[in-house]
Amino acid sequence: MVFPLPDGLPSGRFESRGAVDVWVSAELPEDIVELWPRLMESAGATGVQPHLCWPDNPFFLQDLEAVDAIRLESVLAADFAEYRQKRLPWWREPLQYDDLPEGIAPWPHDPGPPFESWPGLAAAAESRTDGPTPEEAAARLVEDLLGTHPFAHACHLALVPARRSADVPAVLGWSSEAPLPLVCALLRSWEERFGARVVGAFGSELFASVARPPLDLPHAERLALEHVLSTADNIVDDPPTPFPEYAAELVGRTEWRFWWD
Repeated sequence: MVFPLPDGLPSGRFESRGAVDVWVSAELPEDIVELWPRLMESAGATGVQPHLCWPDNPFFLQDLEAVDAIRLESVLAADFAEYRQKRLPWWREPLQYDDLPEGIAPWPHDPGPPFESWPGLAAAAESRTDGPTPEEAAARLVEDLLGTHPFAHACHLALVPARRSADVPAVLGWSSEAPLPLVCALLRSWEERFGARVVGAFGSELFASVARPPLDLPHAERLALEHVLSTADNIVDDPPTPFPEYAAELVGRTEWRFWWD
């Protein structure tokens, strides 16, 4: 079902994604950075989320019920146990290349997380009067992508009917190697705990702004483990950033980038 469009948009068209119609601009709006906060602010009333994507990307529709069914604590606890048993030893010990399991790249320099067992989800970050709002953080990320990412200017603006930005990759059927139900469940939780918002997903990359990042290392370490368990290749496989280094980089960071090959 089509929906009313806000004023000030460039030309575009509605496209069908299964039972959902999304609107896609014919070109990236010139005022996209200024437009973004306004679209986000109205999303609560309209149920329509702004999103950067490539036009004509292949898509594979996802059922949001699969996202609803994810129980993060139990799923991540099991995934962490498997990570410690099957992957982490190959990064801590001297290499025996003939014995590498299938799908495990040899990077023997990562001590891994400082947890012997699943520590639970990272605590929600406290709101700060001197921090950005989710709308401001998202607009900054859009501006940064357009200034630094070599393929961001090929994006178009999509308006997607979804309850929250975390659901947009599934509603659009974003095509990648990501375990999409788990990733969207994580994104939902990060929205609530860290003021994260999905700004775009194109190619194999997904970009989220963060209004309330962790501000100390112990907090960032808990969050970094959740990022590792997202299975994103830029964190765990290409080669993996050593865990202590990756966790330290999350302190105060207001944008998160993931990609799956």
